[in-house]
Amino acid sequence: MNTLFQPVNYGNIISSNRFVMAPMSRNRATIDGCATAMMATYYGQRAGAGLIISEGIQPNYVGQGFMNSPGLHNSSQAQSWRQVTQAVHHKGGKIVAQLMHAGRIGHPSLYPSAHQSLAPSAIAAKGEAYTRSGLQAYPTPKAMTKQDILETIEDFTQSAKYAIEAGFDGVEIHAGNGFLLHQFMATNCNIRHDEYGGSIDNRLRLTREVIAAVCDAIGAARVGVRISPENNYNDIVETDSDKLYKALVNSLPEQLAYLHIMEAANRPQTEEIRAMWHGSLILNPHKSWQDGPVSPTIAEQVLAAELCNGVAFGALFVANPDLVERVRVGAKFNELDSSKFYGGDEDGYTSYPNLQQATECA
Repeated sequence: MNTLFQPVNYGNIISSNRFVMAPMSRNRATIDGCATAMMATYYGQRAGAGLIISEGIQPNYVGQGFMNSPGLHNSSQAQSWRQVTQAVHHKGGKIVAQLMHAGRIGHPSLYPSAHQSLAPSAIAAKGEAYTRSGLQAYPTPKAMTKQDILETIEDFTQSAKYAIEAGFDGVEIHAGNGFLLHQFMATNCNIRHDEYGGSIDNRLRLTREVIAAVCDAIGAARVGVRISPENNYNDIVETDSDKLYKALVNSLPEQLAYLHIMEAANRPQTEEIRAMWHGSLILNPHKSWQDGPVSPTIAEQVLAAELCNGVAFGALFVANPDLVERVRVGAKFNELDSSKFYGGDEDGYTSYPNLQQATECA
């Protein structure tokens, strides 16, 4: 497992190893989108990762898609994140804020503003939201006006500035998993007839403009971008995925901190993107869905194949706050309790024992 423990740079971010904690929504923020002391404990426990990518953080109030998800669009929220970044840095870790606008994914009953979601077109996503009163169908979003688009770009930019103010080492722009930027890129939910719809370049326009604006604001070497080619999560259908991502990757700033791929059982496309992108690349590898959660063995395989510079682990980091040390010494992993993923208290969040605690309780 030697490669996993080698240092690596993501732009200006110097990581002590190749382990990356994947962005995972845990829904433990306050109702007004502030980070909590419990969240600081959670991220601090996992600071052994070379890089932590935070859960999705909405860059404006209308970008919120889930209850108790955190934000970075006012000074109170920025101040609340300081306890998180300080907890990670105190243990020698690095952390970036993932900026995620949910777009049409969400439901008005989930947040105080009870807002109608925004999206490229007024097309509801298939599927249902988990609300306090049970499953409810995703409602029809409002098609964004050009003014909405301009404001959204500015909101991403201001959110990135708040992230640096809060002590994050950088930001990751989420352009995948069926959220707003991905919605603009996909033909099934973007039927616009203006400069933000139709051709590949038009459908990529918002993503490119957000990336450019954020890079101008905080420097490209502190900006990562996450994509998920051919991933149909959140009712996304890409009819021209190969051409779409070639066009996007070819237009990314060379100084970008990293490109992050959520693989969707499409290894040939991952290989094509890797051949095109010569900067740092983080991969959440899923060569086959039957492979299950990312394991150290899978991580070593993709690193050995030079598919990436860092590997994003999800489930293993949830259940093992000291994952890096467990892999280093060959220790057993904690059993994951998936029923405690979203919302709740410390149970299933900060309660997983590290090796020392497990030994003391044995």
